[in-house]
Amino acid sequence: MKQMKILMVVTGTGMFPDGKQETGLWLSELAHMYDSAKKRGYDIVIASPRGGDTPVDPTSLKTMYMDKLSKEYWDDSEFRNVLRHTKSLDEVSGELFDCIYLAGGHGAMFDFPDNTVLQTLIKDHYENNKVVAAICHGVCGLLNVKLSDGQYLVKDKKVTGFSWFEEGLAGKKKEVPFDLESALKERRADYKKALIPMMPEVVTDGNLITGQDPFSSEKMAETVMNRFNQ
Repeated sequence: MKQMKILMVVTGTGMFPDGKQETGLWLSELAHMYDSAKKRGYDIVIASPRGGDTPVDPTSLKTMYMDKLSKEYWDDSEFRNVLRHTKSLDEVSGELFDCIYLAGGHGAMFDFPDNTVLQTLIKDHYENNKVVAAICHGVCGLLNVKLSDGQYLVKDKKVTGFSWFEEGLAGKKKEVPFDLESALKERRADYKKALIPMMPEVVTDGNLITGQDPFSSEKMAETVMNRFNQ
């Protein structure tokens, strides 16, 4: 039985443009997927746009947001070292994994959408029938991906992602560069969201799997791993 390979993409952006507020990866959105893949013996590669150190959103480390599993990983020196030494997207360009997963955190809004290397990686994986997954603000990395027929990947696809209402609850409407929910709809995606904000919501459309918010982290990991058990 071949060893499954998963590429996890994280942001390298640690500050909002105002230079006053820290941002970065939302820890639970990586920790749950990483834990699930690790327990199954998958080959895990973590990459970011430029490689190197991964900034972690300090809000995601607060007690009210950091669940038990995420705290265990945050306290794990080996895992912290992995976050400090991510590969660059250029280094993994051209490789095919069984799944490419885009973790969120507000930082992704600034270095995912216009990254052409990331767009090519996502396109190649999708068109080779590999699983493409993204959660929360990581979904913004799908926005500008065009397939070989020139159509946007998300066009007519059922997807979810951090809602504009949730952005208001997070108090970041003035800091983010765009409204992710509206941007997905502008690309003619069939956008779905939970009836209640800040609740788990995972949407599957073929090999495309998306999660709405940080509270979807555990369900997202389960959904992706279950795909490989089918």
